Amino acid sequence: MNGPRQPYGRLAIVTGGVKGIGAAIVARLADSGFAVAVLDRDPAGEDLPCARAYRVDVADHDRVAEAVHAATAEFGPPAVVVNNAGWDRVQPFVENEPELWQTLIGVNLVGVLNVTHAALPSMREAGGGRFVNVASDAGRVGSSGEAVYSACKGGVIAFTKAIAREGARHGVLANCVCPGPTATPLLESMRSDPATDKIMEAMVRATPLRKLATPQDVAAAVGFFAEEPGHVTGQVLSVSGGLTMSG
Repeated sequence: MNGPRQPYGRLAIVTGGVKGIGAAIVARLADSGFAVAVLDRDPAGEDLPCARAYRVDVADHDRVAEAVHAATAEFGPPAVVVNNAGWDRVQPFVENEPELWQTLIGVNLVGVLNVTHAALPSMREAGGGRFVNVASDAGRVGSSGEAVYSACKGGVIAFTKAIAREGARHGVLANCVCPGPTATPLLESMRSDPATDKIMEAMVRATPLRKLATPQDVAAAVGFFAEEPGHVTGQVLSVSGGLTMSG
């Protein structure tokens, strides 16, 4: 597929792009003609169809800034930034330890702040660009066993809307994609726990389409925000098979 190209440049930055949803997003954007820079802790990023892979923990502000600046120096200001990196552990909140909170917040919320902080100035100087932040339906409606993760993803949704307001006069758009249950390696690893698997099966039964989303389903929604709308910003799109329906 060769989709519409952005007027601001050819660089797309994707965090957490090595596996699952992130890998599908990388493939989608690369197929659309973008030079894709992947920021991920996993060194396997070098095997992806991307222009550059940077081994980065998104919770590390300085390392994120170095990687974003390196990609920008080589390819120009990013046309698209996809904040996709995420991690979760399903566990009742009363069983959580504060160390788990810090890990969840670092990856799922602070990582989005770090990447946006590093990429936004060059986007503004270039006259525009697009952020697509991958949150979760857990951030819209809450999720049992994912209290802190839900809080982080709710924060990503609110942050996206704030950046959409701040960036509008500079031509910077910001939108949010919220996957529901999706068939990813992370989800499959979580389903090894019988209690978690029971929750997931109940979610599938409650989904009108009666199936999990695929990473490609989510990537298609990201591609829509990355490539198509010139007058859509501050919006939240659920990819949940109808599990959640609200305006």
